[in-house]
Amino acid sequence: MKKVDYQELTPLTPGWLAAVGGLAVVVAAAMVAVFHMEHNGHWVTGMSNQVVWGMPHVFAVFLIVAASGALNVASIGSVFGREPYQPLGRMSGLLAIALLAGGLAVLVLDLGRPDRLDVAMTHFNFKSIFAWNVILYTGFFGIVGAYLWTMMDWTVKGWYKPAAIAAFLWRLVLTTGTGSIFGFLMARELYGSAVMAPLFIAMSFAFGLAFFNLVILGLYAATKRPLGDDMVARLGKLLGVFIAANLYFVAVQHLTALYWPEKRDAEAFILLNGGIHTLLFWGGQVVIGGIVPLALLFRGTVGRCTLRFSSLLVTLGGLAQVFVIIVGGQSFPLQLFPGMEVSSSFFDGQVATYVPTVAEIVLGLGGIAITVLIVVIGATFLRFLPAALGETAPAAEPAEGAPAPAACCASPAE
Repeated sequence: MKKVDYQELTPLTPGWLAAVGGLAVVVAAAMVAVFHMEHNGHWVTGMSNQVVWGMPHVFAVFLIVAASGALNVASIGSVFGREPYQPLGRMSGLLAIALLAGGLAVLVLDLGRPDRLDVAMTHFNFKSIFAWNVILYTGFFGIVGAYLWTMMDWTVKGWYKPAAIAAFLWRLVLTTGTGSIFGFLMARELYGSAVMAPLFIAMSFAFGLAFFNLVILGLYAATKRPLGDDMVARLGKLLGVFIAANLYFVAVQHLTALYWPEKRDAEAFILLNGGIHTLLFWGGQVVIGGIVPLALLFRGTVGRCTLRFSSLLVTLGGLAQVFVIIVGGQSFPLQLFPGMEVSSSFFDGQVATYVPTVAEIVLGLGGIAITVLIVVIGATFLRFLPAALGETAPAAEPAEGAPAPAACCASPAE
């Protein structure tokens, strides 16, 4: 493998200041939204006693799941020995930590009592999957941090392979734990399934790589660093495989539920007559987040525009998928007495409605801003980003008087 030159981002340039300043504004707006919801109570949100996990949880779970998948690029290079991916290992680890930090920030600020976080971190009920996830999340920071250390410090290079294997196994367990939160909730017909664990692993592969692609393409375009067409094509084909895996496990999830008579009404709610949930499932999750990017990535040569657009579609489709799982699963009424019609003043037997407020959406966007801000600051002070990437990387800057490349697509194939 040829030697890779890593370079920090140049700080305090107009572009750097604009990016950091814009992200800081979004984070500040998210904190204002948190103060508004905490000061007035959750009645100012769209949540209710029926839908207790709203849009902030959608963003939080998406970011947490994507954190595991973002580390997949590093794992492919280190655990499976694929040399073309090894230069991206440092950025993969940094983004994984940043995504988890952004997701947990939203999660903690949406729980209602962030001042009691120390209780959740010091008192464990090991019969609860939530308690296990606290250990998994904190462990992820430590193991990936050690993994990055072995990548960046030659004196501990001997621990590189063990750290890579540990990080690979830990992230699989972490995503299994996140999926098991829903898989163990037997009271909800749309949850309570062992398929949830492998489904979340497939989701993490697709969401994490899509977010990783957007970050890499953005950073290399902003800094005008060479990015080879071969690497763009590799990332595109890999994303296509992960999209297909996600769609496969979605099909398994719903076909399995349709086989159980007690779950068929809930499945009909999501697949046929669930209103916004049905629209988001077929239009957002399946078409926008699955079929369209899959067709784009496998239609021919993958260029920068195709990869960027497909990754954006997968990200939007991923948010729709998590929304359907979390909010759709809560909106369908609990079957307290199967086979009986239940009616009371407590919304028994009624489909719950949920309309997210601006404050909830701003809080979720704040988690994404925290993620990108950590990446930008980290890549500014430490050498995470290769100076050039790929075997066919074009020149970093056009010669004096030479025409500049196209604004979006630098690949002649596109």
